[in-house]
Amino acid sequence: MNSAFSRVERLLGTDGLAQLTRARVILFGVGGVGGWCADALVRSGIGHLTLVDPDCVDVTNINRQLPATTRTVGRPKVEVLRERLLEINPLCGVTALQERYTLGADFQLAGYDVIIDAIDSLTDKANLILEATACPGAFFSSMGAACKMDPTQVRVAEFFDVRGCPLGAALRKRLRKNGTLPAKKFLCVYDEQVLPNLGPELDPGPGKAVANGTLAPITGIFGFTLAGLAIEHIVGKSL
Repeated sequence: MNSAFSRVERLLGTDGLAQLTRARVILFGVGGVGGWCADALVRSGIGHLTLVDPDCVDVTNINRQLPATTRTVGRPKVEVLRERLLEINPLCGVTALQERYTLGADFQLAGYDVIIDAIDSLTDKANLILEATACPGAFFSSMGAACKMDPTQVRVAEFFDVRGCPLGAALRKRLRKNGTLPAKKFLCVYDEQVLPNLGPELDPGPGKAVANGTLAPITGIFGFTLAGLAIEHIVGKSL
């Protein structure tokens, strides 16, 4: 597999590629944002990746989610994505957990170099922020990628500096109300633009987030940006 990552090594150096190969990353949510993030991580040489998502592919996922095709509808997203990632790099240690992150769940986050949040649930996201920021590894989070259309508006900022994102505002309000703030600063991917839904309402199903309009170019950029932040952190000390 050495030649598969020769362009990565040319850019980051032998030490940088070695850092990526040794790195352990856990990704929560492999839908519109997380699927693209996972793909970029493995194509960049990440050696150990844990995927966490409880959902199966739905036909409504096809417009924006990497694991979703007409042939994968009904299958667990993490299993579909694991198969794809191992076709990219059979030597990558990919663990697929068809589970939901909830308060009290033990994912042994302290054992990871990078923790990435790409989940939709406000409650679960808030709890993950608190747990992940208390761990030694780096933490990166995706804010809301729905109701966006202009890819040039995607930004990166520290959580408390995110502006114009309803999800970011709701998270900060909840954390402050509960008196439970993150243990350390962390970067978020977000977009200030919020467009209205013009089409018919969609039923997201019980326990799901609101079904807002979405586009693959936006969710993809969110996912790729998260991957870029993770890679930059991992190789930062070796460059």
